[in-house]
Amino acid sequence: MPPGGETVVGKGFRFVSLLLASLSLLIASPLAAEEFRSPSLSALRVDWRAALDQLRTEISSRPQIAGDFIFVPRRSVPRYDPRAMPALVQLNAVSGQFFTGIARSSIPVLLPFDAAAYREAQRNAAAPSQSLARYQADFSPVEMFDAGPAGYSASFSLDPGAGDGMPIRVFARPVEVQITGSALIYDVADPAGGKGEQVKSLTTLYPDLRRFIREGYVRYAFTRFGVAYVVSIQCLDSIAKPRRLACKEAYPVAERFLKALRVAGGQRMRPLMDVTSDVIDRPAEHSADFSYRPSGDIIPNTGFRKQGGHPDVMAYAQIRFPLEKAPAVVRSQSYGRRDKLEGLTAYPWRDNFCESRSFEVWQCGGGYGHQGEDIRAAACPPADENSERCDPKQRAVVAVRDAVVVRGIKDQAATLEVNSRTEHIRFRYMHMNPQTMNADGVLNGRMVTEGEKIGVVSNYLDHPAGTSMHLHFDVQLFTRDGWIWVSPYVTLISSYERLIGARGREIGPEIAGASQPVAHALPEDVIKPDLREGLGREEN
Repeated sequence: MPPGGETVVGKGFRFVSLLLASLSLLIASPLAAEEFRSPSLSALRVDWRAALDQLRTEISSRPQIAGDFIFVPRRSVPRYDPRAMPALVQLNAVSGQFFTGIARSSIPVLLPFDAAAYREAQRNAAAPSQSLARYQADFSPVEMFDAGPAGYSASFSLDPGAGDGMPIRVFARPVEVQITGSALIYDVADPAGGKGEQVKSLTTLYPDLRRFIREGYVRYAFTRFGVAYVVSIQCLDSIAKPRRLACKEAYPVAERFLKALRVAGGQRMRPLMDVTSDVIDRPAEHSADFSYRPSGDIIPNTGFRKQGGHPDVMAYAQIRFPLEKAPAVVRSQSYGRRDKLEGLTAYPWRDNFCESRSFEVWQCGGGYGHQGEDIRAAACPPADENSERCDPKQRAVVAVRDAVVVRGIKDQAATLEVNSRTEHIRFRYMHMNPQTMNADGVLNGRMVTEGEKIGVVSNYLDHPAGTSMHLHFDVQLFTRDGWIWVSPYVTLISSYERLIGARGREIGPEIAGASQPVAHALPEDVIKPDLREGLGREEN
């Protein structure tokens, strides 16, 4: 049995048991229409002793610097005092020059960064910062890095022509590789979860590694030091195309990355605690105006192959509503012509998470759906001397939580990641103009505060005026399969009620409240739809 106490099989059994128990609870006790629930999460036990053993092995291979790192018996100082692991503190000092805040991670940070080799070269005055890729298996310096109490996320890229022995076709453009490690795992009923194949060349390094293709990424999921890690590359699950990397082409890049992973930092902290699901509080006062149709009640015949939606009564996070002001409309912008009876008024809202798209969404019938929800600012009120001036092209979009921005300079999508002791969750915004976001500094690594303006409702889709004026908003949770999409509809209802200070009224037919699989979607900025499937249909 490993030092952490549980075997891999034991941990897996415990995780599956938690999922089944959570699923049974929901099936046995369906929620009333007035009840929304918060999600439950499992906290994984971090085996720091194994992490230190691996670090000692990595450092001992370089005798010249072995004396720079001090390993002491764990019981010689208080358990959570940093002095208990001076080697880790010293490692953070080296890695922290390039991975800001690495010591904030509560788990061992695995990166393709050979800190021991860098330190050795540094002692020999041979480690200029511009050659950092030399110590990162030829991967370019970090594109994004965020560390916190739940774990960390990072992305690197392999430039054209980099890496000995790599296939030439792969390098038509840089290949981005992402890694996330987390001690918090969302407990979701996920029928597609836990699948994958072994990679024989990596079995010795990662005995439980699974390779699988999901949501437009090839993913490599494994457990190390009791922690869940997932490495992923965005790709096309078909033959290669001029502007898209085929998943099979991504295999050698991801596997080069995995072979280069080393302990780069982190800090032992007090263990995280499991988070239980609970019924969330809603305002006592009822709104005279705000109404919404049930979760899963999409416009008829707009689902994949005309299938309906599925209910999801989970408010996955307590957030600030993403538009600055009410009233706002949550309703389809793709099939709006089929919803004429509800006109252009703000209410009632209608779920559009399972509308037909080219995205894999397992919560939806047929396995395909929308990823998120379309949000529009309501029409400006008639101008009079008592009303506030309203510019329909300047409706502010705000941060839903204190979070770090995940966004490259060319991306039209901006993602906010929350990494805390009780959450590891992402919120993605789409259709704001990239040039405007660049000018405002909405880029990788920026910290934003809840309610801070980060843009305006726009119509950008590869180019200005590419879609209608609306905001696409979605939610991603971290699981053992990596980041997956879930329905944000109830999360938005809950946040809007807090914004207006009153409870909304559910109208329309009731839909059975049995638990459903979690949503999945291709995580691309845009995928062109099949225009034959619906009149008036637009992307996202």
